[in-house]
Amino acid sequence: MIPEKVREILKRHNLEAIEFEPGSTPTAVLAAQKLGVGVGNIAKSLLFVAKDGRRFMVVCPGDRKVANAKLKATIGTKTRMANAEETLAATGFQPGGVCPFGIQEIEILLDVSLKEFDTIYPAAGTDSSGVPMSFEELRRITGGRICDCTAD
Repeated sequence: MIPEKVREILKRHNLEAIEFEPGSTPTAVLAAQKLGVGVGNIAKSLLFVAKDGRRFMVVCPGDRKVANAKLKATIGTKTRMANAEETLAATGFQPGGVCPFGIQEIEILLDVSLKEFDTIYPAAGTDSSGVPMSFEELRRITGGRICDCTAD
């Protein structure tokens, strides 16, 4: 079930989530199969922790990997990917269903390669959901900073 805070944000922006049976789309590949789109259309949200304790969420295409050197150049320090417990504690969402909407005290970084897709699908707070939207809608809702932080 989509969390209430996510439902409110979607309603405010005239968007609707697509929902599937629970646990059915925990990876970008499975989400793409369920939605009938390419893996790149899945906007995966990944939490990183910097050496100084700051947290950053990178939203990138499901078929790309974050390039550590590019992320370091973007934020100015080395990072590591957060584990499942850290991700849940910081975002309120389990990995596989991390939603980039309504996140507090975490800078959102939107990989520029998401612009390649007319429609992208970030999770709506569960591992069985996706929200069809444009890159510009994602940028507007999250207030994210556009960057280049994925491997070519």
